[in-house]
Amino acid sequence: MSDAYIALADGRVLEARARAPGRTRGELVFTTAYTGYEESLTDPSYAEQILSFSYPLIGNYGVRTERFESESVRPNAAVAREMTDDVADWLAAEGVPAVDHVDTREIVTTVREEGAMACGIAAGPDATAEDAVEAMEACEPMSDHVDIGAQVSVAEPTVHEGGGDADVALLDCGAKGSIISSLTDRGADVHVLPYDATPEDVAAVGPDVLFVSNGPGDPENFVAAQAVVDEFAGDLPMAGICLGQQVITSALGGSTEKMAFGHRGVNQPVKDLRTDKVVMTTQNHGYTVDDTGPLEVTQVNVNDDTVEGLDSEDLDVITRQYHPEANPGPHDSLGFFDEVLDLATSSRRVAAD
Repeated sequence: MSDAYIALADGRVLEARARAPGRTRGELVFTTAYTGYEESLTDPSYAEQILSFSYPLIGNYGVRTERFESESVRPNAAVAREMTDDVADWLAAEGVPAVDHVDTREIVTTVREEGAMACGIAAGPDATAEDAVEAMEACEPMSDHVDIGAQVSVAEPTVHEGGGDADVALLDCGAKGSIISSLTDRGADVHVLPYDATPEDVAAVGPDVLFVSNGPGDPENFVAAQAVVDEFAGDLPMAGICLGQQVITSALGGSTEKMAFGHRGVNQPVKDLRTDKVVMTTQNHGYTVDDTGPLEVTQVNVNDDTVEGLDSEDLDVITRQYHPEANPGPHDSLGFFDEVLDLATSSRRVAAD
């Protein structure tokens, strides 16, 4: 008999093997990444989701804390075709349910055809199919998690010193650690502020650039971050990644929409409209920009033409929907962080003049 069950919103209940016990629910999504399971499992953007890996073996190079993107596992549960003991033990220690011995090809196909959906998991010796169904039925849509930022943001401001070449005020809506290190490695001091920081909090930093991070959930729920963007638009250079692009666009008069199943993986092709160059990118998002407002589209996804990059010379804004820092993934777009710090240099020149 099975000791784990996966209940899907389409009415099916899949049997599986429990690798870490527990009962949970969340939006079922998948990633096509074939490496970087440690980074994916610690990415704050997966909060309130159940992450299924399309690659069949998860854990084949162990678990190392130096690869973590945050201090804890972020998805509500993990699903794999086969999971090594290293990963299973790690998830069990974190209290995150995990299951394997399930056909993840079927899960991926279901999500691609029907969209990301409510899911319930029950795993362990006493688990029943009814437990999984009950969990699934209690699952809330992502847009209903109105304060999801509180789960993934710093509680108090922190500073990561990189040499003082520039001061970056980063609104932490669920920032990956490698975004911060990508800036400090280039000499910037990064002032990490809570997701609900006020314009006064930002002004107290005296930044050269305002940076809105990635994060989970519906960008329209990050009203405090939008208020900060609105306050400083045109006066302070701005940059954003993933959710950050969406928040900035919404604050400037654009709009966003939920995607059917999103982009999650390390092989998303993005075309730069100015150079005609295509780069491979790492992505993890379920929402996208619909109306760009005053921002110019500079990059698009080759597969579905969704917006991947936005710029505005007048407002000193540069954003990317994908993750230039990768981790995991290709390093084709690391130059984005140089462009961000170029904004800081430009703002300092203007201030000096």
